[in-house]
Amino acid sequence: MNEPIVLAYSGGLDTSFCIPYLKEKYQSDVHAVIVDCVGLTRAEKESIRERALSLGAAEFACFDGFPSLYDHILSYLIKGNVLRDRTYPLSVGAERYTQAEFILEYARQQETKRIAHGSTGAGNDMVRFDVALRTGMPDVEIITPIRDEGLTRADTTSYLEKKGFEVPKKTTSYSINDGIWGTSVGGTETLTSDQALPFEAFPHLKPPHELDDEPEELTIDFAHGLPVAVNGHQMDASALLEALREFGRYHGIGMGMHLGDTILGIKGRIGFEAPVAQILYLAHRELEKLTLSQEQRQIKDNLADQYGTMLHEAKLYDPVMRDIEAFFNSTQARVTGEVTLYACRGSLFPLKVESPYSIMNSSVAQYGEEAGGWSGSEARAYSKLYSIRTQLYNKSR
Repeated sequence: MNEPIVLAYSGGLDTSFCIPYLKEKYQSDVHAVIVDCVGLTRAEKESIRERALSLGAAEFACFDGFPSLYDHILSYLIKGNVLRDRTYPLSVGAERYTQAEFILEYARQQETKRIAHGSTGAGNDMVRFDVALRTGMPDVEIITPIRDEGLTRADTTSYLEKKGFEVPKKTTSYSINDGIWGTSVGGTETLTSDQALPFEAFPHLKPPHELDDEPEELTIDFAHGLPVAVNGHQMDASALLEALREFGRYHGIGMGMHLGDTILGIKGRIGFEAPVAQILYLAHRELEKLTLSQEQRQIKDNLADQYGTMLHEAKLYDPVMRDIEAFFNSTQARVTGEVTLYACRGSLFPLKVESPYSIMNSSVAQYGEEAGGWSGSEARAYSKLYSIRTQLYNKSR
């Protein structure tokens, strides 16, 4: 028997197809390895395990990837308020690096360099997986049957059904990737720009017109830029994000569509649910407005755009990413305080924010009211001087 093939397994259609296909084609054992970045229940893990073994996997392994994902990626997304194209919170794309790292470690333990994943040849994930795998194991043998043979979801469905394996209908209709940071939704409607992804395709959020939730306030405590408590209850990162996800889903927060440039240079479109990111970014940004200088926020926003682009485009391991993270860390030293939000029927906005490091000082001046730190004549002189540059420019014309 050849070296075993370690498969990055998710339990979805494509990776389910890979197990019997790889076993048959390569005459090798297939080890199905799932890296849980979602927070799967014990029952869900057991169901995925049973599915993998029934499909023919020789071994099944499940690793808790959340601590690594949070420490090395999500914490920086929060500190930077990082979005792709100032729209998309990167959802499950950020998880691929963590998953690849655990897959590599498992492959080393099994003394094999054969690693498979179920990416297609037209998506971003194939590049993220490949870059992460080759960075950690330069001589890795990457096996990707769906990409290499140009298989469609209809092809993989047909293969499994002919082998006697059941394929849930919804699995074929829509590609759904679930993660704690967000859920991505793809289907025939997202292959072009002129079709609407139906609300029914979103697995966890109700359509806006069907929401019947009651108004609710939510208070989040931050320490050095990261959330540490919800409504006064201290929580570890996993429990806190789970609480925010439940809150957001109940209130219909975080549904969106993203249309942008893929790593391959083509346009891509996807639906997403990102309640955790939307809630945390709004609260965190409000606290930063109170505690950071204007220049800190402006420069950080520019760097966040770069960080989001590079993370999206499989450049997590570029050294400049460590430099940007160091800047994020530096800016968060005073981002400590409490933010209260209001949520109802898909709407979310900040009510109030407090911090021991607030640089909003009413004793110096109250915006639009009165100034205590300077006189009226000083204000007049400042305003006059401030206009000189524009006057000189207009005069030169």
